[in-house]
Formats: sequence, C-alpha cells, structure tokens
Amino acid sequence: MRIYFYLCSHYSLPMMPIEIIKKYYKEGSDLYNILLTHSFSVANKALSILQNHPEFNLDKSFVYEASLLHDIGIFLTEAKEINCFGDYPYICHGYLGSNLLKKEGFPRHALVCERHTGTGLSKDEIIINNLPLPHRDMLPISLEEQLICFSDKFYSKTKLEKEKSIDKIRKNLAIYGNSAVACFDKWCEMFLG
Repeated sequence: MRIYFYLCSHYSLPMMPIEIIKKYYKEGSDLYNILLTHSFSVANKALSILQNHPEFNLDKSFVYEASLLHDIGIFLTEAKEINCFGDYPYICHGYLGSNLLKKEGFPRHALVCERHTGTGLSKDEIIINNLPLPHRDMLPISLEEQLICFSDKFYSKTKLEKEKSIDKIRKNLAIYGNSAVACFDKWCEMFLG
C-alpha cells in the first residue's frame, strides 16, 4: 500500500481505480491484497519508465489507472494459488475484466485488460491454440497499452513485489512462441533503453 500512497502524492492521482476494485473485491481479503500489491508494482514500474522517457508524452493518469485495473477480472477465474475460485480458466481474466470495465464506463481501460496477456494474443493464435477466448485480436496497440503490458511481465501474483529478471520473463514468454519473445525484446529496447 505504501507504493499507492507514494504514487498518489507524487502524481496527484485520483482514487477512482480503488473504488472500482472495491465493488468486486472484499477489502482486506487475501485476493484484494494480492491484486492491489501486484497492480501497484505494475503501476510503479510503468510510471518509473515514463519518468525516464518524458519524450513518450503519455497520459500518466491513464497509465496509473489502467495499471491498477488491468487484472480486475481475476476473481472470475480459477487460480487457487492466488485465491481465485471462479468458473473460468485463468487465461480468460483479461476479456472478463474488459467486460466489467466496459459496464463501468471505462472502455479505454477495458482495452488494457483484454490486451495484456503475454505480449498480446492474435486471433490466429487464439484459434490455432484452441484458447477459451473470443475469436478476435487481443494485441496491445497504443503505447500506453504496450507499456502496461510490458510492466506487467515483471511481476507475478505469487511472489509479490519481487521483480523478475529479463531472462526469466523471456523464458516465461517462450511458451507463447518466438514472436512473443521478439515483441518483449523490442519493448526492452524501447522502454529500458
């Protein structure tokens, strides 16, 4: 939680994402704490990158809000190791979260939810791999979407606040294929260079 208060005081950002999260997660529950800790880590990473790259001229408030909300759909999925006991496979959390945020009136934030799995998933990848997802492209397009997707790769929900190494991330992405690793490498050059 200290990261959150640092971000709010440093960037004068609103509480809006927390209020939305509280609608779907019981405040103080293990899952609430897991989600917030992970999301604050992602937000902190993304804002740190923006601080080092003012030339991107991105919307800091949107990056912060969407970073906090990108995993809002996890409670609807089954992932017992992080206290998720929903009905859907975990890979569905992106589009399920997107549906929630669209209903809340945040369509731009919803796109981040839908497009952050791996380095994004194409319609062809979804069909070829028979993934339980809608048959459409779910690839991060805007620079904000790419930045949040990139920042998310550095943190898991099981080893909270422990940043993964680039090598570990590359190994994890290899399950999505060479194109996912190549995309991540491109983002490393863009965001860490």
